[in-house]
Amino acid sequence: MELTTTSFEPGGPIPARYAFAEHDPESRVRLAGNVNPHLEWTGAPEGAKSFVLICHDPDVPSIGDDVNQPDREVPADLPRVDFFHWVLVDLPVDKSSIAEGEFAEGVVARGQSPEVHVGRHGINDYTGWFAGDAQMAGQYFGYDGPFPPFNDSLVHHYVFTLYAVSGDRLPVEGAFTGAQVREALAGKVLAEATLSGTYTLNRRLARG
Repeated sequence: MELTTTSFEPGGPIPARYAFAEHDPESRVRLAGNVNPHLEWTGAPEGAKSFVLICHDPDVPSIGDDVNQPDREVPADLPRVDFFHWVLVDLPVDKSSIAEGEFAEGVVARGQSPEVHVGRHGINDYTGWFAGDAQMAGQYFGYDGPFPPFNDSLVHHYVFTLYAVSGDRLPVEGAFTGAQVREALAGKVLAEATLSGTYTLNRRLARG
């Protein structure tokens, strides 16, 4: 199975159009296009009944003390953890692509609705990130793009993984998370495909 995109060069930088935040010359960062990228796949195995799509960032700082502090950078050797940006399950087996902007176009304060025209969306990790923010707190369903710390000394990677699944409905309900989906996939994956891109808000690295 192969997963491809026309929205960015696989392995290369992701344009700000697909990010939650971008550089701002005055305030360091501002909200960006937050458009979901185009994805297309081929070679689904016989017996597949549905697809599951996950996008995650494995480079998120495990400790937030230095995050977005203008007088220092987040150290590169700090242990990193996963941050889920998109959790989409029960895509029908006859679907073979996702159009650019099909599931997200623009930042929605407090999160997008769980209602979706195909499949089922789980929540992404902005739900926890904005939990203490009076203006942004809410349940963030669906796709929300990159927003790494502006002072991180690592360029972040965004990994899109498509799973071909043996059942047509994954056993997760409600505001399910990426971690819950990974657990529910055990023993049900017939094939998988990945692609990734990179993104940074650190001006030093962007000048690179």
